[in-house]
Amino acid sequence: MVSSLLTRRVIYPLHERLLKRPTFRYLAELEQTQWWSRVAIEQLQLKKLKILLQTALAHSPWHAERIRAAGLDVAPDSAPLTLADLRRLPTMTKQDAQEHGEAMRWAGVPGGAFKYNTGGSSGQPLIFYYGRSRQASDAAGRIRARRWWGVDVGDREVYLWGAPVELDKTDRIKTLRDRLLNQLVLNAFEMSPANMDAYIRAIQAYQPKCIYGYASSIALLAARARDRGVRLKLPGLKVVCTTGEPLYPYQRELIREVFDVPAANEFGSRDIGFTAHEAPGGQLLLMSESILLEVLDATGSPARPGEMGEAVITGLCSEAQPFIRYRTGDRVRMADGPCTGGRGLHVIAEVAGRNTDFVVRADGAIMHALALIYVLRAVEGVAEFKLIQHTPEDMEVLVVPGRGFGPDRQGQIESGIRARMGDSVRVTIRLMERIPVEASGKYRYVVSHVPLQAGLESARAAHATGNGYN
Repeated sequence: MVSSLLTRRVIYPLHERLLKRPTFRYLAELEQTQWWSRVAIEQLQLKKLKILLQTALAHSPWHAERIRAAGLDVAPDSAPLTLADLRRLPTMTKQDAQEHGEAMRWAGVPGGAFKYNTGGSSGQPLIFYYGRSRQASDAAGRIRARRWWGVDVGDREVYLWGAPVELDKTDRIKTLRDRLLNQLVLNAFEMSPANMDAYIRAIQAYQPKCIYGYASSIALLAARARDRGVRLKLPGLKVVCTTGEPLYPYQRELIREVFDVPAANEFGSRDIGFTAHEAPGGQLLLMSESILLEVLDATGSPARPGEMGEAVITGLCSEAQPFIRYRTGDRVRMADGPCTGGRGLHVIAEVAGRNTDFVVRADGAIMHALALIYVLRAVEGVAEFKLIQHTPEDMEVLVVPGRGFGPDRQGQIESGIRARMGDSVRVTIRLMERIPVEASGKYRYVVSHVPLQAGLESARAAHATGNGYN
């Protein structure tokens, strides 16, 4: 185990400098600006917005055309921008980002533009580009939020995670990096009873200050521990941070019961980054210095105070591929009051996002649905999708084909699913013009009709309610 002080002061700052990410410079700014007044923070947002639009005008042809068509003057010596000026621009959709990504990308952005793709839990995977500034804003925002709970850089953390980037790089360099940063990564895609028992032992041995992972996976692990009579009340544990999905009240209570610490949820997405973090006291605080959030009603007009509406986001650090007035598909409601901790950051009262489900293999192992979502997102030409598990050996895949989709892509889907679910699984692929909604009117992109093992069924029942973040 590496000294947390050595990691905090030397190893991680050096890691970020070598990658040319200004994480700690931005973190120092965030530690100051969070205490500014709301008015001052909103002025900072508009200042950053102007710089972003200047960058887009100069380096992003697709955005430049829209900025000129809106008649916006973003010259350095022009008048300060207002939200009314921003609303002269049309909104941007995921389809826009998918179809015009190359025309949005700033190829010469300092530090480089890196191709990435979304998890596809919305059923519409997206390939996009991000730069060092966006990476730094995400990392700095997360560090600041961890500090709210008494967790700092270099403190031991357990990640119950499953993104292929994190789990497939098993070479010595990645292993060394995790050790130097005091991070233990456990596979959230393989939640069999035996694996969960091993994870419980690993957490007890590692003694982390923070546990981080998908909300549903941590809830499953907590349910397993409770059913076995295991309490994970670790002396140094400060918080369990959940991400990627709604955190339901029963899950929050279960985590508190098993770990004896609060659960703090995050809200965000791969394309936009970390949007908000939960603070002590339960408020979900917007990363206002990095995110400009509009809440729009069904007509595209600003929602009334306290009214639920669609989250339309401008990523103020997204210069590599600007996301300007980006329609996320998530529905949010802003709080009327300020942050109770004295910060000037905006407060999100409620998020009603999409959710995923679990699937069950023939051997009884419970897998996070993202394990299959990653299969679909890697297949070129899949515009939209939905997976339906009828039995442990019967998987139906609905696909809306896009450009580049052909018979070979169907074979790629089948082999990818069998690699996760086992060779015996039957994969039926149906090509659709559109993906139908559930009877509730909501979209669910992974649905399993296979009962979970005793003690774990409540997790799926909670997912089915679709009540949003709490």
